[in-house]
Amino acid sequence: MSSNTFGKLLSVTTFGESHGPAIGCVIDGCPPGLALDAGEFRADLERRATGRSRHTSQRREADDIEILSGVYEGVTTGTPIALLIRNTDARSKDYGNILETFRPGHADYTYWQKYGVRDPRGGGRSSARETTMRVAAGVVAKKWLAERHGVTVQGHVSQIGEVVPRGFDASAIESSPFFWPDAGQVPELETYMDALRKSGDSVGARVTVIADNVPAGWGEPIYGKLDGELAAAMMSINAVKGVEIGDGFAAVAQRGSQHRDEMTADGFLSNHAGGILGGIASGQPVVVSVAFKPTSSILIPGRSVDRAGEATEVVTKGRHDPCVGIRAVPIVEAMLALVLMDQALRHRAQCGDVGAVPPRIPGTLQGASHD
Repeated sequence: MSSNTFGKLLSVTTFGESHGPAIGCVIDGCPPGLALDAGEFRADLERRATGRSRHTSQRREADDIEILSGVYEGVTTGTPIALLIRNTDARSKDYGNILETFRPGHADYTYWQKYGVRDPRGGGRSSARETTMRVAAGVVAKKWLAERHGVTVQGHVSQIGEVVPRGFDASAIESSPFFWPDAGQVPELETYMDALRKSGDSVGARVTVIADNVPAGWGEPIYGKLDGELAAAMMSINAVKGVEIGDGFAAVAQRGSQHRDEMTADGFLSNHAGGILGGIASGQPVVVSVAFKPTSSILIPGRSVDRAGEATEVVTKGRHDPCVGIRAVPIVEAMLALVLMDQALRHRAQCGDVGAVPPRIPGTLQGASHD
């Protein structure tokens, strides 16, 4: 198994390369009867797309979805859903100077070691272009979760370099070119990113995604832990170097009396665990944060070796993101939604007859402290 598929009852297989004729995915296991048309993919694909602002790569793809199978007369049939997007703005000539060279910080060398051959155009299969199809699959999962269980998934950028939000307003996220929750900081970020781009360098970012109304009980107790599968799904995204559930690494400095999420009949008093206890959803919001490294495709020369093992210098030209995390929000949302839908179907298959077990503790109590 070459690991281009993830999920169990809901599985997604992606295929295609950055500069190939097309990219696509097959979604297997989606229940029948879900209304679906090609136009529903547009909003999330545009949120992920390059060229959205001057702060991302200027590659401009149409990203028009073609539904090849699994939908009849506007509803899913229960058979595999095949989705395809044609690549329309690839510029392979930008990568002609790295045919014989391994870019430091990229997958060039590791792909060469694994396969003995590599597609250097835009990184081939290791390109972030592949995540377009994860976002497309996530559209299906988000819709099913919302309609069947009232689950909503929303993300935002919670750090760029050393800059963090000073306030939080969910309504500001989608109107910001940075998916940033503090509208007052946008001019500051514009200046920060302009200077970064001018210097030819890049920077990392943190993305936080929250799923609300996740029912208690989803997840498995040992090898299929909800948080374990979320961590694996997030780490499969290009450029991800860290994943936190709830407070994550901040828990190291906390006391047990602080970190434990005490319960009352009216709700949990905090959500330091991020909505998952023992690998199973607690009914609280599921909170996941993901750390993206700075992209290694920069104009500053870097040392490397060529295929002959000789020392060389690399300057990566072309259209690249000075901060890949800026457009990663819909990707992280998609992976969270896909894992949740898979877990929901697995829970229904094994424990569908259990029903609601009293007591049912509401999610985090309104106004409860996280300190």
